[in-house]
Amino acid sequence: MPDLTPLPDPQLQFFADLRVDVGTPQEVGHTVHGLRRLIPILGGSATGDGWSARVLPGGADFQLIVNDRLSELDARYVLETDGGDLIYVQNRAVRSGPAELIARLVRGEPVDPAQIYFRCSPSFETASTALGWIAERMFVGTGARYPDAVAMRFFELR
Repeated sequence: MPDLTPLPDPQLQFFADLRVDVGTPQEVGHTVHGLRRLIPILGGSATGDGWSARVLPGGADFQLIVNDRLSELDARYVLETDGGDLIYVQNRAVRSGPAELIARLVRGEPVDPAQIYFRCSPSFETASTALGWIAERMFVGTGARYPDAVAMRFFELR
């Protein structure tokens, strides 16, 4: 289509590093779709350029272990910024890797994050007018699962 203006390539801009502290998984069991688990979110922290927040307890990561190599994650929780603003986070992710390493993660054992594909797509909602722009952008990220926490780095997709 020769009449179209070339489109800009997307760029990544650092948004925040997060540490989300997690509790003992609650297993629903093997359903028709896979192994259903719920991981309680106990707290944590977020740090961006010029801002920080804490992860409020009470959220959860709703997991579906699809097969021995693939997990689909859907975490929902709230951040409270140092200024008192609240941000609702919904973070959908895919985690995959060799079956033996995924089994270790499911059992809560440490695994080298470089051996696991963990990519996510967080979205945000807030009543804060100053932070309202975050609901109008797309974000992507990477993550790593540890026995008692999940570490993530989020980027704004520009």
